[in-house]
Amino acid sequence: MMMTSRIAPVRLTRPAMGRVRVRTLLLTRWLAILGQIAALLVVHELLDFALPMIPAMATIGASLAVNLWIIARYDLSQWHHGRAAAGYLAFDIVQLAALLYLTGGLDNPFALLFLVPVTISATILSLRSAVCLGLLAVFCVTLLALFHLPLPWSTPGFQLPQLYAAAIWISLILGTVFLMFYAWRVAEEARRMSDALAATQTALSQERELSALGSLAAAAAHELGTPLGTIALITKELLHGQPADAETQTDLEVLDGEVDRCRTILASLARNPSAGADPAVSQMNFDALVADLAARHGDDATVVMVKAGATTIPPVVQRSPELVQGLGNLVENATEFAKSQVDLEYTWNDEQVELSISDDGPGFAAHILGLLGDPYISTRPGSGRMGLGVFISKTLLERTGAALHFFNRRQGLGATVVIRWPRHIIDLTSEHHAKMDSANSGPLRQVSQGER
Repeated sequence: MMMTSRIAPVRLTRPAMGRVRVRTLLLTRWLAILGQIAALLVVHELLDFALPMIPAMATIGASLAVNLWIIARYDLSQWHHGRAAAGYLAFDIVQLAALLYLTGGLDNPFALLFLVPVTISATILSLRSAVCLGLLAVFCVTLLALFHLPLPWSTPGFQLPQLYAAAIWISLILGTVFLMFYAWRVAEEARRMSDALAATQTALSQERELSALGSLAAAAAHELGTPLGTIALITKELLHGQPADAETQTDLEVLDGEVDRCRTILASLARNPSAGADPAVSQMNFDALVADLAARHGDDATVVMVKAGATTIPPVVQRSPELVQGLGNLVENATEFAKSQVDLEYTWNDEQVELSISDDGPGFAAHILGLLGDPYISTRPGSGRMGLGVFISKTLLERTGAALHFFNRRQGLGATVVIRWPRHIIDLTSEHHAKMDSANSGPLRQVSQGER
């Protein structure tokens, strides 16, 4: 089931993929150069293996030249984009293959380093680029299995068994493929979650802006009420003191009407429940909050019914942006999919507060039911929406202490979302909140009130 927002839509983009900072690849290549030089010197000088040092050092020099060229051309804080990042990683794979060709091919234990550029590409590039670099690595590994200079073993004619050499080739191929897709999948999940959390913050920020506007309207209504009352009183006294045929009679009547109109507008602003600073509107009974949700989301095509499952004293809740936005999204979503009716059923006891939102629509698709609450889960592919609604609602409501459960009532008879809060967390009249209020009304708060 897909969610929509009551607030103005925000253009969201996926996090940038297929790019990496210049400094990152530069430092990685410097480490590779130092490691390759150290390995050659240790094997050639300390272990006394007769390696082709001049061609090997020339191969390492190619990497050194690339790094120096990058330093001269780029600012280190810049980004390599798409093909450029893939091109530099492809060079690293080919350079490593050339060095391994000179030093024993897959017989060289350092052949495992083929996994490094492939893993890096999978974490920073698109899947297409990562696959291309993975195929390049597989191609180089296969060539090295067939063609390479032998290692200068101390025992002449020593060779690894063919079966073992084939096992090394298979392990490198499987390791390359597995790590490539595993690293890409983990990085993609991180990108998706980062983007989804950014969308949640955007929705919450917009809801808070609306609450701030409501607070400003309530303050304006309160402050302007007194001077408008004074103007209205003086206007009426002037009207009573004027002769019926006086020239100013009509002007005073118009002025009196406009004052009444202003007072009506300000009264409606003061009654607006979105004004968040006044406790009279920022705190309300839970059943009143549910009734307000039903009133705002019902329309001619869909009836939103409220069903009470409790008759005891209702909990008093904070009408926070998280609560309003999270519940509002879920109710609006239910009205979109309902055939004719949405039921809001609430109940509470001393332990918890529960609200269920049910519709008589087609219900949740079976293949996404267990995934609801994850980002980018949409039941309407191709709709142009990102599938973030349920994730946003779940994230916002969990900030209020809620736990959400999604299920179908019966096959083909609608979907249900159940939201449960521990009462001591959401109820402002509970002992938990009473202790918090007591802590907030200590000496510092008394000093502040004294200063005022």
